[in-house]
Parts: sequence; C-alpha cells; structure tokens
Amino acid sequence: MPAISNRISAFGTTIFSEINNLATQHNAINLGQGRPDFDGPAPIIESAIHALQSGKYNQYPPGIGTPNLRQAISQHAARYDLDVDPNAGVIVTPGATEGVFACVMGLVDPGDEVIVIEPYFDSYVPDIIMTGATPVYVALHPPQWTFDPDELRAAFTPKTRAIILNTPHNPTGRVFTFEELTLIADLCKEFDVTVISDDVYEHLVFDDAKHIPMATLPGMFERTVTIGSAGKSFGMTGWKIGWVYGPPDLIKGVSQAHQFVAFAANHPAQEAVAYAFSLPASYFDDYRAAYAVKRDLMLEGLANAGLKAFTPKGTYFVMADFSDVFDGDDIAFSRYLIEEIGVACIPPTFFYSDAHKHIVQKQARFAFCKGDDTIRAASERLVKLRQNRL
Repeated sequence: MPAISNRISAFGTTIFSEINNLATQHNAINLGQGRPDFDGPAPIIESAIHALQSGKYNQYPPGIGTPNLRQAISQHAARYDLDVDPNAGVIVTPGATEGVFACVMGLVDPGDEVIVIEPYFDSYVPDIIMTGATPVYVALHPPQWTFDPDELRAAFTPKTRAIILNTPHNPTGRVFTFEELTLIADLCKEFDVTVISDDVYEHLVFDDAKHIPMATLPGMFERTVTIGSAGKSFGMTGWKIGWVYGPPDLIKGVSQAHQFVAFAANHPAQEAVAYAFSLPASYFDDYRAAYAVKRDLMLEGLANAGLKAFTPKGTYFVMADFSDVFDGDDIAFSRYLIEEIGVACIPPTFFYSDAHKHIVQKQARFAFCKGDDTIRAASERLVKLRQNRL
C-alpha cells in the first residue's frame, strides 16, 4: 500500500495547529500562536493595494526577490554597518520559515551535525532531519534562560556544520548578550561552522536590551546568513514575506535550494514590504513602545494569576512557571487552561529534545501580540487559576 515517507512520518501535526483547534472548540482567548489580532500599518496595506491594481506585479517576480525589496533589505542591513550586496547577497522567501529551511537545505549535507539551542522554533529540527543531518542540542536553563558555556563547547565537534541561532529568542524572550555571542562566534571560527541566524524579532527589544546581529561580530559576516521577517517587523504575518542575507558564496546555496522549494514569494506583497522599509525610524520606536505596554500588561496578568514569569527583553512571548497553581506538566496545564480557564498557551516541551523536556515541564509560553483589551480580558480569566488553587 502507498505510504508517507519515513523522513516525515514522526513529525505529526504542529503544536500550534493543535492548540488553535482546541482554543476554537472552547472559545478560549488564544495567547498561543504568535498571531496578532490587529492589523498592520495602513500605509503599508495601501501600498499593497496599489501594487495589486497597478497591473505590474501580478505575475511571477524574480525568484530571488524583486529589485526594490532586495535593495531595501540591503539598506536595512546597513543600519548595522553591514555591506550586503542586493543582487548576490539577498534572497526573498515566502516567510522566514521557508528561509530557514532553504538555509539548512542549501548549507548542510547528510551526515553533518547542526547545533540547536533549546527551546527552539518548532520547524528547526524537522528541517535538519529532512536534510539528513543530525541535530545536537544545547539547552537554555530557567529561570534566566542562559546556556552553560561548557555544554555549548561540548556540542561542537569536527562534524558540526552549522548552528541555528535565534536572538531575540522565541520562546524565552532572551536577547543574547555580546559576551554570549562572542563565545558562540569564537567556537564557530574554531570549528569552521556556519551560523544560520534567525533574527526575525530584531526590532522587538525592550528596556536596556540591544539586538546585536551575529554577522556584525569580527570575522562572522562571511560565515553567517541572517533571516528576517515582514510578519514580525511590520505585523503582517499573513503576507508570508521573509528574507535571507549574507555573503554571496553562502547565499548561492540558499538560493539554489529556495528555487526548488518555492521559487518565488508573493509579488505585490514584496513591493509593499519594500515600501515599509522606507518608513521613518520612528516607526520601529513606536512599534517597540506599543509592545512594551503589552508585555507589561501580560506580566501583570500572569503575576496576579500566581504564575512566576521571566521578564522578556525581546520578542512578544513570555515564559511563566505555573507550579504554584497547577500540579501537572505543561501539556496537562495547557489543556486545563483552555478547557477550564478559557485561555490558550503553548506547552514548551515541544521545543525541547526528549532528553531535556524535563527542564520546562512546569513552564508555559504566552504570546502578547494581541490588543491591549484582549490581554486584559485574558488576565481576568487567568485570575481563576489562583482562585481555584485556594
């Protein structure tokens, strides 16, 4: 009988789909998936409408991305003093998820090892497995979500081909420090390792935190590919526009994989995102300020419910310890929260290897990319956690 391939048979349905379906069944306020419940900036939407109606952008775009968007991405990288070739150093992808996949497929061979920092975005490990490589895990440890330098060093071997780095980090909200990045960079240079740097939350940093692209560290541009996302930078997750930039020698590999995965990304949306990059720098300042308010509302709601949350320095996610209000593990807690409290979260054991799942069995991830009133409404429901415990 025909059957699905062995390489994907163990993957199953993503936890995001499962939580979304369960939340819909129980009419729960969904703080699970990082999907904003408000629209992106009106001028960007108007630019997309103009592109659709112009008659110029409704057919195939260049496979590597439109010239306008590639130039805009190159100019954006220049904010970090990076000199990115818009013609040979940039690829536009249908979302950052495809960008990561194209990077792994184009830069990693079967039998190689790829280091993954846990907790990880859920597509990383399937990408590595489908490539025929082996994931090697380095865990972040609560409550501060830092890695052990000795554990990191031990993960590097002569077989290590790449490391997937994500900062600001989903789901913990950590922003890696210069010292942490320098340690990673030194190991990559010592072992001749490529960095696949998932920087999609680059503009969502709070308080005194600063996003430092790995590509800006000495000797790292030539061994780093950097991934960005219009969904995260401009609040347009449904457009699925992402990008990868880096040295032409590495981008060539990404491009050769991308051309046979998706070939090209949505043409009119690319033109609108190119326009979005022309917005004044104050756009990102206002964006961060609005999300800082949401973060603080979320932290207040979690504290009032009896959860112990790590204050994120970046992204729009909060990790919180629920052990004071619930006795089971994160999967049982997520189901209880949806069915009995009416709020959805994500159980983070799905972002760890089996050997390390115990690290987060008392943690849950909450997304605060929601309207302020939505967060307040969720907080009112969450108070029942503490009340039910009494």
